[in-house]
Amino acid sequence: MPPAYSSLTVIPRWLILMGLLTALGPLAIDMYLPAFPAIADGLQTTPGHVERTLASYLFGLAMAQLFYGPFADRYGRKKPLVAGLLIFITASIGCAFTSDIEHLTWWRIAQAFGGAAGIVIPRAVIRDNFDTRDASKALSILMLVMGVTPILAPILGGQVLTFGSWRWIFGIMTICAVGLLTAVVLTMKETLHPERVIPLGFGIIGRNYLALLRHKKFICYTLAGGFGSAGMFAYIAGSPRVFIEIFNVDPRYFGILFGINAASLIIAAQVSARLLNRHSPEAVLKKAQISLVAMTLIALVLTLTGLITLLLLMLCLAGFMASQGFVNPNAAALALAEQGKRLGVASALMGTLQMLCGACAGLAVSIWQSPSPLPLTGMLAACACLSWLFGRIALKAT
Repeated sequence: MPPAYSSLTVIPRWLILMGLLTALGPLAIDMYLPAFPAIADGLQTTPGHVERTLASYLFGLAMAQLFYGPFADRYGRKKPLVAGLLIFITASIGCAFTSDIEHLTWWRIAQAFGGAAGIVIPRAVIRDNFDTRDASKALSILMLVMGVTPILAPILGGQVLTFGSWRWIFGIMTICAVGLLTAVVLTMKETLHPERVIPLGFGIIGRNYLALLRHKKFICYTLAGGFGSAGMFAYIAGSPRVFIEIFNVDPRYFGILFGINAASLIIAAQVSARLLNRHSPEAVLKKAQISLVAMTLIALVLTLTGLITLLLLMLCLAGFMASQGFVNPNAAALALAEQGKRLGVASALMGTLQMLCGACAGLAVSIWQSPSPLPLTGMLAACACLSWLFGRIALKAT
């Protein structure tokens, strides 16, 4: 059992490993996006069927987190993580050698069940080692990794396609997971203290999840971060159509605009970590949510009045993403602050609720059709206002 860290003054190696594990899920989401046409041709199917493999992965990622929480609280953090990586490796190999779209879909669901371990367990490990303030700093570092991954993953996937088949993409995922598994087995120490072990049983699991659902501060902080994340999913789903079809941005430059907004998120998350040296997570979250709402309402008003331009939209989106860089890590740390005896379960339920919020927002943007950016700006404003509302409820309950 490693000693608990009272202050995050330097980035320990175990935290870097947790960041890389957290990146595994986004890597599996984004890296194969450029290969959609090649997969459709290779498996002789339609683009729609290939797109559904992404939806299947997201659904599996949301549901699987509920299972890892109880296992992480019973068997520790390391064993479930090793099991998840083994599942991910096996499923990635299956994806690489699949012969039809149906098997690819099922292998993607299995891959998600493995990759979910890299989302749930690192958050629990961080709270095992740090208090709330330093946990916010550590989660900001994880956001740096998660912010960089969606930028680099599609670029990497596109480069792979220039010299190899789409199957090589899943081969690279396999190699990455094998490397992480090796690092976990050789270097990771168990962080769950024996006195915090929770017996595994359906009754105990059910009572823990029910207690969390009744825990006002946990649910409200989780939804404050969840609806902020939902806005990000809406942006990911809606930005290609808005940029390319409405504002006629050349697809070659779409990645640059996407990268600018992602950079806003990354930089803000690191500034948040520095601010926590002088301010409480509650104070940082409160101000960030005001900015979150302001940026999205400005974008919505500009859209409704017909004054929106690409430059103004980019400024609003960059402001939204920067605000989210403050909201997400602080809301997550505050949600887990009082869950020391059930961190695994709490981290799992938080991840599931936030993923479901994001999936619903992304689906709403794809269904809401308009010749203007209204579906995007409208959904961003709705998500920001809901994030603000639940944040205020949580802060008043403190």
